[in-house]
Parts: sequence; C-alpha cells; structure tokens
Amino acid sequence: MQEEATTIPLLFFGRVEKYGDRAALLCKRQGAYHPISWAEYGRQVRNLALGLISLGVEPGQNVALLSLNCPEWMISDLAILAAGGVNVPVHTTLTPKQIEYILLDSQCQVIIVGQPDQLAKLLQIRDRLPQVRHIIALACPELPSDPALVSFPEVMARGARWVTEHGTGELDKRMAALQPDGMASIIYTSGTTGEPKGVMLSHDNFVSNVRACLQVLPIDDRDLSLNFLPLSHVFARTCDHYTMLGAGGTVAFAESPDKVPANMLEVRPSLMMAVPRFYEKLYAQVMDTITRAKPLSRVVMKWAMRLGSDRVRLHRAGARGSAGFRLRYGLAGRLVYRRLQERLGGRLRFFVSGGAPLPREIAEFFGGIGIVICEGYGLTESSPIISVNPVERVKFGTVGPPIPGVEVKIAEDGEVLTRGPHVMKGYYGMEQDTAETIVDGWLHTGDVGCLDEDGYLAITDRKKDLIVTAGGKNVAPQPIENALTGPYISQALVIGDKRKFISALLVPNFDQLEAWAQDQGLRFASRSELVKLPAVNDFIEHYIAERMADFAEYEHVRRFVLMDREFTIAEGELTPTMKLKRKVINERCRDLINHMYPD
Repeated sequence: MQEEATTIPLLFFGRVEKYGDRAALLCKRQGAYHPISWAEYGRQVRNLALGLISLGVEPGQNVALLSLNCPEWMISDLAILAAGGVNVPVHTTLTPKQIEYILLDSQCQVIIVGQPDQLAKLLQIRDRLPQVRHIIALACPELPSDPALVSFPEVMARGARWVTEHGTGELDKRMAALQPDGMASIIYTSGTTGEPKGVMLSHDNFVSNVRACLQVLPIDDRDLSLNFLPLSHVFARTCDHYTMLGAGGTVAFAESPDKVPANMLEVRPSLMMAVPRFYEKLYAQVMDTITRAKPLSRVVMKWAMRLGSDRVRLHRAGARGSAGFRLRYGLAGRLVYRRLQERLGGRLRFFVSGGAPLPREIAEFFGGIGIVICEGYGLTESSPIISVNPVERVKFGTVGPPIPGVEVKIAEDGEVLTRGPHVMKGYYGMEQDTAETIVDGWLHTGDVGCLDEDGYLAITDRKKDLIVTAGGKNVAPQPIENALTGPYISQALVIGDKRKFISALLVPNFDQLEAWAQDQGLRFASRSELVKLPAVNDFIEHYIAERMADFAEYEHVRRFVLMDREFTIAEGELTPTMKLKRKVINERCRDLINHMYPD
C-alpha cells in the first residue's frame, strides 16, 4: 500500500496509475462477468467528480448516495470524495420516512440514487426536501418530470466536457487540498433510542484502518473478493471497497445475496467478507449434502467431519496430532474437504466475518475442515475494525487481537474501550452524545469483553440495548416497542440479538383484548386460554403489521408470544421507573423465545 497516500482519492489514483489495464472491478451483465480496468475506473471517477463540480458541489458539502451495490456505487463514492465532498450513504432497506430524516439532518443538496424503486421512495418525500437541488439517477431510463432530476450519463458527459474545455486542474487542486483529518463520510447508524446518529469519519479513519488491516490479513494485488454485503454499511465499505483498493486487488459484484453460491463458482474469489448468517446458511448446506448423500458417501463424510472436530480439539490444545492422524486428515481433505472447497470456487484462502458475533461452533466446524474464517470486531464509530483474527493464528471464540495502531482496554465495569486513529470525529450535530461516547480519547463501545493472555479480545455481552441480528443489521428495540404499545398491547419486549429475525414478547392490554374477544363471541375461562386462541393471535398479527408500516423490512416483528400476565417490579422484571429488565426477562422466558426460533 502506498505509504504517502493519506486520503482515499490519492490512494485510488495512485492505484490507477500503477495498475492501468488490469481489472479493478468485475460486474455481471447480460449473463457474463465483464471487467472494468483501473484506467477506465479512474476515467469514470474523474468525469463524475468534475460533473459534480459543474453542478455546484463545493468542498465539504454533503452528498447522499442511495443505491444497491454496483460499480457506480464505488465510482460515485470516490468521485464525491475527489471533488472534496462528504459521502452520506443511505441504506436501501430504509423507508421513505427514515430516508427523509437522514437527508434533512445532513442537509444534502445533491443525491445520487440508484434503482427505480429507490427513486420512487425519494419522490414520495420530494416535497419535504426543499434543500435538494439535484437528484442524479443511476438506472432510470425514463425520468419523471422534475427540474432537479438528471441522469448519471448526463453528469458523466458534463465532466468529460469539463476536461475538454478546462482540463483537470480544478479536480487536482481539490484533491491536493484534502486533509487526512478532513471529513470523508457521515454514516447514519441506529441509536438505542432509535433516532439515527450520523457517525463522522475522516479520510485518516479509513486509511489508517486499511493500512492496519493489510498488515494483519495477507491481501495483495493478486486477490479477488466477491462483494455482496451492502456498501452503505461501514464493514463492506472499508473491507470490500477501500481495503481491496489499498491492496490493488479486484472486486467482483454478486448479482444478489441469493446468487452468491453461483457467483462464487463463476469468479472464484480468493477471499470474502460476510456476516454470520452467510456462514450459518453455508453450514446448513453442508449438513444437507451429508443427509442427502448415498449411504457409503454419507459414512465417509461423517468420518471426515469427526476428523475435523478432532483437529479443532488439537488446535485448541496447541498440538498437531500423531503422524497417523495427520495422514487420515490429509486423506479426508482429498476425499471430502476439497470437494466442499471447490463449491466455494476452489481458490478461497480465507473468509472474514464481521457485523455480528459468529457462533463459535460454526467457526470451529469450518476451521476443522480447512476453511478459515477470521472473525473480527468493530463499530461504525471505529471505521470499523478494532480487532481481527490473523489467518495463521485464529483463536476460536475470540475476535482476535487489536489491529496495529489500535489500543483496547477493559473498563472497571467490563466495557470495551478503544483509542487510536480509527476513532470517529464524533456524531454529526450531537456534541453531547459525542462527549458521552468518546471520553479522554477513548471510544466507549457499549460492549462487554475481556482480553486473554495473548491479547485476544472476546466479546461476552452487550452493555447497550441495540440489537445486532445474525445478518449484521442494527435494530433499535425501543422505537419498535413504542410502536407496538397501544390499545391492545401494554408491554412489548423486542428480541433478535444474534438471531435471524426480530420477534417479541407481548403483554396484552387485557381489558381491551378481553372486550374485543367477547364482541367476537370467543369463549375463554382465563387469560391463559385467551392468549392461546387462534383468532386472538391472528388479530394481534394484523395489529403488528399495521404498526410496522413505517419500519424497515428487517425491523419487522416476524413472530411473537402473547404473555398471560404483566411484567412487574415485584417479580424483578421492571426497574423502579418501569423500564423492562431485558436480561432478566430474556433469561426467564428462554423457552418461549427459543420456541420462536425452532431452527
């Protein structure tokens, strides 16, 4: 990685100059993957940056980016930064109301929007965004009538004309003026109270994170990564985008999350970034393969899986095993493990897992069969990487040691604190929240953990209420609980941390629900009978659907249990101020909760 590059645009154009005609990006169009060279990549970024300048984008100005992953996402990001702007990525899963909040809070005057459905969401709130001057549409061949709307090719053409008429002097001047501590992005992330916070990240936050990661993970210009995680999230942004850029590697875009297995066979990645849910699905596929195999093959596969488990136990003890064991393990590799690895493209050297905790048994299973998963840990507020397991020294059950230049210590109450160049500049327009989160230079993560004798970090609990699903989505429980509480629900506890979807324990407003049931002619002798009636559960299901209308899809409550009594202070389930004691209730209702997640 270039030592002299202190900002993302300088790092990028250095790579363009070095690699020229080599493939920087791979995108599948018309049934086949096509390369975009570094030279072409650089030309498009330059033209779009100058096109943005021609539209009046000034240094330090916030520009929103609302799009699914595609080459144009990365081109737009780099162009915004090269023009001196600040990228405000907006998650495509958000509702119009949530998008409106972000655009108003960040006061973006220019928005780059991707697919037609995203543009449609934007147009729903257009009359409530008076500050917006330009909406640049990536993939909308027929634009609705709006003077602010302009197509992506048109802005690119404006940039090309600028080069012909004025040269690139203005762009060169702006990039030279960028400072390492200058703001590069504002990424909005859910707070525990639900109001999104804009995390301000500098060029140095990103560049230092990339430089440190490349010292730990063996990534170079021969590597190819398959991207499917949303680039609007900081994990994919830093790891799939900037880290691969820093290494000079190639990024291929998956067609969709469902097409990842097929795309892996097509592009044959050497490494990949993913969230725990991906590995859980992969594990389920392996188990299904074993179940469906012919009797003899099934016996061989199970034998190989047992050997894998034995290898993990030896690894944990720091042993290699006998010569006989190593011989058997090598045979299992040729008969079974290699075939599994070929289903991943056959070139994979390692995975990186982040965004949510990876179940230890999943990491051990893949480690046992020779597929390395390097689990890491971080936050949006830390750019994001704080620690990661080195490929050759993975320690299951931990998130690895801190990356170079990053300090970690454990506070008296067990909270993980971190300090270094990766720590955010603060929350946009929220000085008090910033002061509470960063104290004497130490970022308070809200997670509880410990450091072992080798300096490896293990996360043991969450100090804050924010839920992180198995798919890596941040979900604030309180706004959902507040929305559910109403005429028929008096108390709601949202669940979903490390789970595949959101569920809830609901305490009915029994007076209202009993009255409704009687009006419907339903018979019940007790509250226990009432909450079990199918008609009652159907009614509450419709009630929940109505209440979830303004929430993102991943925030919707998928399953619920109706409780037959209230949570009380006397039972130790509420604080004196009537707040739910989440940990207590989760423990006492463990069986009910597990029933909502049978698989």
